[in-house]
Amino acid sequence: MANTWWGSHLLSRGADDELWAISSAPVTRGQLRTAVTDLGEHFRKQGITEGSSVLLRMKPSFTYLQVLLALWSRGAQVVLVDFRLKPAEYEPLVDLVRPQYLVVATGADGPVVGFRQESGFSVQRLPSGRPAADGIRLVQFSSGSTGRPKVIGRPADSVLAELDRHSALPGIPGRGERVVLLNSVMHNMGLVSGVLHALAAGATLIVPPTLRPAEVVRLMARAEASAVYGTPVHYDLLARIGGRPELPALRLAVSGGERVPQDTYERFRAHFGLPISPVYGVTEIGLIAGDLSGTSVPPQLGPPVPGAEVKVLGEELFVRMEHSPYLYSEHTDRFADGWLRTYDRVHQDPATGVLSMLGRADSLVVVGGLKVDLTEVETVLLGHPRVTEAVVTHEEVIEAFVGADQALTADELVAWCRERLSPVKNPKRFFVTRQLPRNSMGKLVRDRALMHGRITSESSS
Repeated sequence: MANTWWGSHLLSRGADDELWAISSAPVTRGQLRTAVTDLGEHFRKQGITEGSSVLLRMKPSFTYLQVLLALWSRGAQVVLVDFRLKPAEYEPLVDLVRPQYLVVATGADGPVVGFRQESGFSVQRLPSGRPAADGIRLVQFSSGSTGRPKVIGRPADSVLAELDRHSALPGIPGRGERVVLLNSVMHNMGLVSGVLHALAAGATLIVPPTLRPAEVVRLMARAEASAVYGTPVHYDLLARIGGRPELPALRLAVSGGERVPQDTYERFRAHFGLPISPVYGVTEIGLIAGDLSGTSVPPQLGPPVPGAEVKVLGEELFVRMEHSPYLYSEHTDRFADGWLRTYDRVHQDPATGVLSMLGRADSLVVVGGLKVDLTEVETVLLGHPRVTEAVVTHEEVIEAFVGADQALTADELVAWCRERLSPVKNPKRFFVTRQLPRNSMGKLVRDRALMHGRITSESSS
């Protein structure tokens, strides 16, 4: 393994006997370094070198993380593809990015069963693959919740700058702390905020082998965790468990990915005696804003973190970037003159700089000549005591996809909305199901056609 690759300083920190991570069993930093060195030699023999492009699709495991670090140590550009994608989702991505190598799980079919200590993989060379884009080391896909995923390329400097922003965030877990990671290690928050920050800061990573809430909490107690990172879905499940062990070391719960519902925030705080602290970022650049002090409540996101430059124009958030993050000259409408358009609508407090989420700019539609914010309709639906999830879309009419107690009827939802919304904002059709579909990042699917394809039982007004 070369001593000069861009992340070598992260890997070299800490004594050999210092704990790096714990799942079913502990792994020391010395064991991590040995594994990365051995894997790097394996990939050298396969011909992977500076400028190679590699698509990585493995089951979530410590082996996956060691493989990723080893590929980076060889100077490769690594394209991360979520193992949970179906072939119809995965194969078009391979055709789009055309990597030179595939590093994929052996026995790749079948469900993902938790996080593993080790997992097998194979290496395949693709003769027609194209080399890495200049300087790009990490390629990720957006969530794709509203359609085809965006292909996002990040140079090493972008990842390292994001780690600097993490370290500058007051209250961030530091050396000697133990951090429970519930986010997927295949996506940005789990990978950078969790794995790479822990490496950089000298924290120990705790990755539960199962996400069953009661077992997660027991692991948190045994490991004496001081922080937990997750998504609103994770916190909703944790807040629903019965009795729990004491967690005297737990000081921080961090959530990202989407807005924390008020009900989830309040139930978790009541159950654990701890607020959920928000962080906000986008795949294109990573962490942008956050507040780990416990003072920001939904829909507040916290102020921009040190090192992030933002501006708000017409309630839309823009973030300064040196270069377009989009590969293959796509999405030119999202980046211009050094500013990334996030399409997130926010309010920024002029006194404190705190950002509050208002919704999505692309959630504004025109109905009967009047503008309607679909996020407002979702908020009203989520206020119903028997509704747990809601996605509102618009094509010819406004439609509401509702996750709720299936005894809840469309007529009840019609009455609820009519009492709280003007007529132009009321959904014309309701689709009620126990649970709405989510993508591989755990975010609610928002593509209308996909929703119709996955929800077959309709209750319409």
